Amino acid sequence: MRSPLRWPNNARTAVLVSVLLETWADGRSPTYFPRTTPLKAGARDVAGIQWSEYGGKEGIWRLMRIIERNDLRATGFCNGLSAERYPDAISQMVRAGHDIAAHGYAQSEYLHEMDAPRQRQAIHQTLDALEGVSGKRPIGWLTPVYGGDASTPDLLAEAGIKWHCDILDSSSPRIDTRPSGNMVGIPWSEFVDNRVLRSSPRDYFDVYKGTFDFLHKEEPMGMMHIGIHAHFGGRPLVAAAFHEILQYLRGFDDVWLTTCGELAEWAGAQDPAALSYKARFFDL
Repeated sequence: MRSPLRWPNNARTAVLVSVLLETWADGRSPTYFPRTTPLKAGARDVAGIQWSEYGGKEGIWRLMRIIERNDLRATGFCNGLSAERYPDAISQMVRAGHDIAAHGYAQSEYLHEMDAPRQRQAIHQTLDALEGVSGKRPIGWLTPVYGGDASTPDLLAEAGIKWHCDILDSSSPRIDTRPSGNMVGIPWSEFVDNRVLRSSPRDYFDVYKGTFDFLHKEEPMGMMHIGIHAHFGGRPLVAAAFHEILQYLRGFDDVWLTTCGELAEWAGAQDPAALSYKARFFDL
C-alpha cells in the first residue's frame, strides 16, 4: 500500500483563487448580462460592450485590492487582447506577485471554429501579447468557454504550455499526456460568479463555503478552485461575497492557499498514479 499523498506542509485542503480578465473583439460583447429584454437581431449592443469593458476599467482593480487585503496571490487568466487594451492592469498583477496565465486571444473567438494552423496562430498570438506586457511568457492556459477541440491540447503542449485548466473529468490535478509533451491538468471552478448574475450574490459565498466545509471535513487533500470574472464579480454586489469567502478561508491554518502555477509544479513532481480520487481513498 502506497503512503497517502499530502499537500505541502501537510495542509488538509488546497484552495486556488483565479481571476478572469476577458476582452471581446471590437463591436462584440458577452452573450448575456442583466438586461432581460433582447435587442433586435443585428443591433449594435452598446450597453453590452460597456458591460464587458467594466472588467478592465474597474473590476480587475477592485478584485486585486480585495485579494491584497486578504494577503493572497491569485492566478490571472487574461485574453491576449486584454494585454493590448489594459496593459496597466496586467503590469499591476505582475507587481503584486500574481501568476499570469493565458485565456485565448479574444473572448469572442472560439478555438473549435479554427483549423489546427489557425489555432496554433491564435495560441502564439495570445502568448506573445501577454509576454510583451508581463515580461514572462505564460506557461498556463484556460480555453475560453471550454471551446477547444481534439487537437487543442497537443497544440498547447507544443507551444510550451505546462499546465491548463481545461479538464472536466477530475476534481484533482492529473497528468495530461500528449504527443508534444506532458501537462498538468487542473480542474476549473464549477460555480463562477456569472451563475449568480440574475439571482443572489449570497449564493456565491454559500456554494464555496459549503464546498470547502465538506472537503475540509470529509476529504483530506481535497482541492477547491474559486473563479471570478473581472466584469461580473468585480462589481460591488458580487465582490462583497468574494471578499467574505476569502476572509472565511483565511481563518483556517491547515489550508494551502496557492496559485495554479505552484500547484501544477507540485503535482508534476508526484507519482501520477497517486493523484486520482480512487488512489487517495481506495486501496485497490
